[in-house]
Amino acid sequence: MAEPAYTVASDSETTGEEKSSSAFPEIAIGIDIGTSQCSVAVWNGSQVELLKNTRNQKLMRSYVTFKDDIPSGGVSYQLSHEHEMLSGAVIFNMKRLIGRVDTDPVVHSSKSLPFLVQTLDIGVRPFIAALVNNVWRSTTPEEVLAIFLVELRVMAESQLKQPIRNVVLSIPVSFSRFQLTRIERACAMAGLHVLRLMPEPTAVALLYAQQQQQMIHDNMGSGSEKIALIFNMGAGYCDAAVTATAGGVSQIKALAGIATGGEDFLQNMMRHLLLNFDNLFSSRGINEIKSMGLLRVATQDAIHKLSFEESVQIDVDLGNGLRICKQVSREEFEEVNQKIFEKCESLIIQCLHDAKVEADDLTDVIVVGGCSHIPKIKNLVKSVCKRELYKGMNPLEAAVCGTALEGAVASGISDPFGNLDLLTIQATPLGIGIRANGNSFVPIIPRNTTMPARKELVFTTVNDNQTEVLIIVHEGETEKADENHLLGYFKISGIPPAPKGVPEINVCMDINASNVLRVLAGVIMPGSQQPVVPVMEVRMPTVDDGHGWCAEAMHRAYGSTLDLMTVQKK
Repeated sequence: MAEPAYTVASDSETTGEEKSSSAFPEIAIGIDIGTSQCSVAVWNGSQVELLKNTRNQKLMRSYVTFKDDIPSGGVSYQLSHEHEMLSGAVIFNMKRLIGRVDTDPVVHSSKSLPFLVQTLDIGVRPFIAALVNNVWRSTTPEEVLAIFLVELRVMAESQLKQPIRNVVLSIPVSFSRFQLTRIERACAMAGLHVLRLMPEPTAVALLYAQQQQQMIHDNMGSGSEKIALIFNMGAGYCDAAVTATAGGVSQIKALAGIATGGEDFLQNMMRHLLLNFDNLFSSRGINEIKSMGLLRVATQDAIHKLSFEESVQIDVDLGNGLRICKQVSREEFEEVNQKIFEKCESLIIQCLHDAKVEADDLTDVIVVGGCSHIPKIKNLVKSVCKRELYKGMNPLEAAVCGTALEGAVASGISDPFGNLDLLTIQATPLGIGIRANGNSFVPIIPRNTTMPARKELVFTTVNDNQTEVLIIVHEGETEKADENHLLGYFKISGIPPAPKGVPEINVCMDINASNVLRVLAGVIMPGSQQPVVPVMEVRMPTVDDGHGWCAEAMHRAYGSTLDLMTVQKK
């Protein structure tokens, strides 16, 4: 039987149906789109069930091949050979590229992938293309993701015998709000409405809460609060969270995440095996792409085997007289990737510190994700947390099971046995604030603030008779504003002329339970109780492609003439 043809809406298309507020179908599916593989699950009335494709696979590869007129993804299309994925016609690792500009180090590290990634280094989206019949066919991360989501939706509709409209997706902790809008856009292109975007460890925390609640029901007990550390490391990202769970309620006490994962292990090992890697593959010709693919497959296979063996033999002919024949030990792999393991350790320590939790306070330690099988990862987490690892969940299925549970809860599904009496109290993974005091980032909502949240801060002018101020909103953790994610900007005009430091510019940030961010700003003059100009209310983010370029252009145009400074508390 021929595979169905898939239609992807334009990312600039907004239909009335997409924006309508019609009643939701009975159930929302949960999707975990990983950097290297993905899965979809649903609440079947009594438990979470992972759906399978026509090849009986629950875990599917996250790629799209453009070799035919109709692109095909890893749900419907079976690669004839592993090397086909690395021929230049297949796009993957889009989760690492989506919503990033061409000055981002993660984008530059992706240039070693066996398809075309070009940058101008001016703060715009990178150029991405697949090699189709000796022609580079351009695409975008949103298009690739949408094609894949369409296939997942069709697969789910076929098995559930009903239309699927709503979805809960898992996302990395370190994703910016701009990246979240890109995920939502890809879903809209695939005909899906996003009910929730859940940080991956938050989804795992919800599954853990349900398991603990089930144990309490089975034992007819009341149950005490349990504190767990969740460490998730996949191919593209690494996350950590501390959650306090009791009675089906999971409160996220702290979140931390970085864009480091199995892909970095792989690239480090490829460069270790082939010291002149970058020079050899700089031309991006067909032969170079094939050689890069051969090396990637051999290295990937070796890393996987090193999780279960002390050493492996790598023997691969890259063509053009270049051959690698080398014995690699587990100790050598760990030494090559020592900096990555140190980052993982720092992430866990930071998360415990932010949560104000000591290792001795932890009840359980949960390790999930595609890298959870690496011995060094497991030993590192056990060493920092001083606990054996929790064995109550499948590390490759935990995140998608959590999203399926959230999908059922968010859809209003009830369970007579109380299995869906669940609640997750989420926290902001990144600080949100504005540029002030020169190029300083002044957080208004700090990282790990419980949502919903509403906080405000007072600023003032830096120049005499300044009648306008520019509110530039950023998200991140570094002290310099331009090193954080730019979310948007707006200008307040009509401020009465006055000496610098006199007008009070009140900036308020509001995040609702659905994680929608609004920024409000008003100006009050001494002796007045009402704003002297209409209050500005803006939903963030407002910037689109080229937000790196946008920040530089604003700086050139306005410099410090519309700057703000923080009013010191008395």
